[in-house]
Amino acid sequence: MDHAADVPDVFDPRIYAAGVPHERYRLLRDRHPVAWQPEPEIAPWPAGPGFWAVTRHADVVRVLRDHGTYSSWLGATQIRDPDPADLPFLRRTMLNQDPPEHGRLRRLVARAFTPARVDAFAGRVRERARTLLAAARDAAEDGAADLVGTVTDEYALLNLTDLLGVPPADRALLLEWTVRVIGYQDPDDAPAPLLGPDGTPLNPRSPALLGEMFAYARALAAHKRDHPGDDVMTALATAGLDPAELEMFFFLLTVAGNDTVRSAAPGGLLALAHAPDEHRRLAEGKATAQSAVEELLRVHPPVLSFRRTATVDHELAGQPVRAGDKVVVFHASANHDERVFADPGRLDLGRTPNPHVSFGDGPHVCLGAHFARLQLRTLYEEWCAAMPPPELAGPPKRLVSNFINGITRLPLRVSGPPG
Repeated sequence: MDHAADVPDVFDPRIYAAGVPHERYRLLRDRHPVAWQPEPEIAPWPAGPGFWAVTRHADVVRVLRDHGTYSSWLGATQIRDPDPADLPFLRRTMLNQDPPEHGRLRRLVARAFTPARVDAFAGRVRERARTLLAAARDAAEDGAADLVGTVTDEYALLNLTDLLGVPPADRALLLEWTVRVIGYQDPDDAPAPLLGPDGTPLNPRSPALLGEMFAYARALAAHKRDHPGDDVMTALATAGLDPAELEMFFFLLTVAGNDTVRSAAPGGLLALAHAPDEHRRLAEGKATAQSAVEELLRVHPPVLSFRRTATVDHELAGQPVRAGDKVVVFHASANHDERVFADPGRLDLGRTPNPHVSFGDGPHVCLGAHFARLQLRTLYEEWCAAMPPPELAGPPKRLVSNFINGITRLPLRVSGPPG
């Protein structure tokens, strides 16, 4: 399939190291809302067949809601095609399923992940935010600290492991597994990829590389059956799941549950550092923490893209899409669509309505969104109460990824009066 000369590349993960390519997204929305993107080889990862990039809000919502036309099951949900041998394995997780099978699993985990169970952790989440922010301030060198290394990574991880019921001694394992799976495109954020027999890198989501995590999930579930607690893993261990389903739920909750807040929290602080007047509105109570969270999620969605596979020949925004084609939605582009959001490049903590798609839409809307919002709201409230206005103390460093909107280093001023 031909690639028009004026269609900007939004596939190459290295582009995102410099920031979300909003100008490229704008050009696509205006001129090529459904645009063919080649997948060239990016060493050590091999070339792929290409895909349709969907960048307008209305089209993104259509793709995410219409599971009959746009399947998560056919080719899973990452841009890169999985090894065909791995596909049956990847289809065990509800992320890579379509209704009605997806609904059965989602209902099971939803019963474990209830708002009441999440809200019961609110006090612990607030105390953790206070403790981590105070420790960052106390340990600061020259009044500055890397908020990713001192606050947000630990905050996201420890809150999640509390909710899951993971023993404190095992918590570092979850971060190690998350980094391996999420940061695989970034040479600075993940170890060198393991190679298969043919010399190509193994997908970090393949069964060959998840055995350790799965063995841990089985052992933890067995422990919870003998020593139940009021936590998500106890609920899952007693929900009647088969071992494979339990393993994949643990994988999904560990990686997605951790990285949603791990990406969104520093992204929100960075956005506030770039908009001091908006931070002042929040600190003075002129914008609510609840509306601030939604706007900060709009401008910094944790996930950049998700893939579907077309089930039938059809037309999308004037483009003929064939059955089997990859169709990839770009959340950050949809969140900046001028057709939906007035002055989308401006941070407005009181923006309403705010129909962002940072947690997706349709049957796969993020199951942990309530927990993520609780953590983000609490962190921003505690920052305003105890910390100075966010101010960069050096350049941030972004994750090299076309999937996760990650920040791996965020130096901010942490000394000074709150406000």
